[in-house]
Amino acid sequence: MQERLYNFSAGPAVMPLSVLKKAQEELVCLPGVGASILEISHRSKPFEAILLAAQDNIRKLLNVPENYKILFLQGGALTQFAMIPMNIIHNTDSTADYIVSGTWSKKAASEAKTQGKINIVWDGKEEGFRRKPVDSELNLNPNAAYCYITSNETIEGVQWQKMPETGNIPLVCDASSDVFSHPVDISKYGIYYACAQKNAGPAGVTLLVIRDDFVDKSGDDLASMFSYKKLAAANSMLNTPPCFAIYMLKLVTDWLLTDIGGLDKMFKINQNKAALLYDAIDQSNGFYRGHANKEYRSIMNVPFRLPSEELDKQFQNEAKEIGLITLGGHRSVGGIRASIYNAMPEAGVIKLRDFMLDFAKKNG
Repeated sequence: MQERLYNFSAGPAVMPLSVLKKAQEELVCLPGVGASILEISHRSKPFEAILLAAQDNIRKLLNVPENYKILFLQGGALTQFAMIPMNIIHNTDSTADYIVSGTWSKKAASEAKTQGKINIVWDGKEEGFRRKPVDSELNLNPNAAYCYITSNETIEGVQWQKMPETGNIPLVCDASSDVFSHPVDISKYGIYYACAQKNAGPAGVTLLVIRDDFVDKSGDDLASMFSYKKLAAANSMLNTPPCFAIYMLKLVTDWLLTDIGGLDKMFKINQNKAALLYDAIDQSNGFYRGHANKEYRSIMNVPFRLPSEELDKQFQNEAKEIGLITLGGHRSVGGIRASIYNAMPEAGVIKLRDFMLDFAKKNG
């Protein structure tokens, strides 16, 4: 069997080794079922138990109140960019506020414009998406149906350290790249959603936590698969859901609850891992240049540049030779990006940190 390398991909991303081994152990035959998760009916009692257990785990990890539904959807964040305004403000006089703090919130706002009236209440483009806004900079509409944010911008490595204060306006949050990385107060959100393939499982399922009144806003004229109301009524099983992805999400949330001990402990682990890399950047005398302003640095994605594109490429090639892979920045910006999600072992981050220090010493 080939040795596993340290995979710093931004997504699909590294998963807990114990989870992969558990899935491998059960792949041919689920205990007590006599068939694989890939083979059993989504209407069967064994799969229903898996789905309900996954929902229960999410309620525990995020302290989800009773007046929220947990849905497992398909189509990724791109579908949610349209579904959210489609369900909440489409064909109404309502508007929504959008905070554009990076590539993904910019894309979300662009898609939302196809479904309803939105206001861009802050845009960080002129500053190169290096920070989030402070509350005094937000030009919020007090009558907005919601305020949309992306909690962590994977490309720019910019993360909300404290959620914006929006008064009575509920937040809608794309938490795809930092879900389960830290404790969250769900009561601030009308919708809190995340694609699984960065921190919660494999690609193919999007988990969505939605307040009951937001479910009720869905118009009766929507097609079934785009209606939160109809999806919630069917408990995510209007059609065949992504059964394997939901099963893997269940295993990942088991790991977070049992092996890690909850999100407070996961947060401390993530802070410590991120500090290793940011310390290496800060101590390099400018050889490594981080993208985000220090007070908005992500603990999930660490983008940085070297003095030249040639050194960027050399860095990646030499890192790969010692088992540190997928360190290239997003195709739209280049440079280096180390994604250090929950499942990235501290040993992998230490190895990268040590390589960074050595590379800077040799090439600086």
